[in-house]
Amino acid sequence: MTGSGFIYTGHPSRVVFGFGTTAALPDEMARLGTRRALILTTPAQEAQGQRLADLLGEATVGVFAGAVMHTPVDVSDLAADRARQLKADVVVAIGGGSTTGLGKAIALRTGLPQIVLPTTYAGSEMTPILGETSGGQKRTQTTPKVLPQVVIYDIDYTLDLPVALSGTSGINAIAHAVEALYARDTNPVINLMAVEGIRALVRALPAISSDPHNRTARADALYGAWLCGICLGSVGMALHHKLCHTLGGTFDLPHAETHTLMLPHALAYNAPAIPEAMALLRTVLGPDPAQALYALGHAVGAPTSLEALGMPETGIPRAVDLALANPYWNPRPLERDALTALITRAHTGAAPIPG
Repeated sequence: MTGSGFIYTGHPSRVVFGFGTTAALPDEMARLGTRRALILTTPAQEAQGQRLADLLGEATVGVFAGAVMHTPVDVSDLAADRARQLKADVVVAIGGGSTTGLGKAIALRTGLPQIVLPTTYAGSEMTPILGETSGGQKRTQTTPKVLPQVVIYDIDYTLDLPVALSGTSGINAIAHAVEALYARDTNPVINLMAVEGIRALVRALPAISSDPHNRTARADALYGAWLCGICLGSVGMALHHKLCHTLGGTFDLPHAETHTLMLPHALAYNAPAIPEAMALLRTVLGPDPAQALYALGHAVGAPTSLEALGMPETGIPRAVDLALANPYWNPRPLERDALTALITRAHTGAAPIPG
């Protein structure tokens, strides 16, 4: 890699990592020169948002508990209007990818800075990428306007993360690193982060399944998710992420579970075209990385098929059509018959095979 040249762009963001780091939130707001925080959560995490409001006291102007999966445009518009009405000067997002996405959407519309407190392993908090859904389709854009200024990783939040969500959220993070290894603009820095991030998560996720309150495993998992998030935000993605956005946005499938199901199949499809990436993956996943990821999904109790997630079999041709629309880079050319077979196997829950 170094002999052929490369380009690496680092994205500026401040990271505070450890146990109990939420206590740093008031100081981090002060560093940004902000005094009026709008706190964002999903409906299920409103109580966590209220605890942040209590911590900030008069520096909180409101809690918006309306973040939902896939960041619908109408919710983004509503939340941005709320931020303007309350004269917020910073958004504080606590939660997973849905809440982080809403914070980014508000930042895009208002220019407000963001502080993110992740409670899952989604990794999107480290990226300048925003995906929003409208009319049944998810569209993504990359702009520094949506990159959070501060990310506070508090391992304590993950100690009670349900085992099933821990597993799928962690494999979702692994997907970022896997595709980063064979991205068109990959580079030695990202390769190091990707391999280290995968290693940490592969070590941590089975341990969490056995003992959800294993503090060492929880720290490893969040550390790995941070590294994988940097990978996602630093280089382009390919077939796997395109398929997951297509399936999630079109059939309203859960984000992390869809990534968990599709990753082994997308990797198997691309494997013949990415020998260097496969060699690196074998160092952390063993002789057959695609099968290892498939087995990892089963080991953490993830859903076993797209059918189980609610995707109808009749949707397979539409998913293939959408995956082939708006051509994008992938190390292996996209072939209709092979993609149909890939999605069909994922739909039935069959193990991945080379495409």
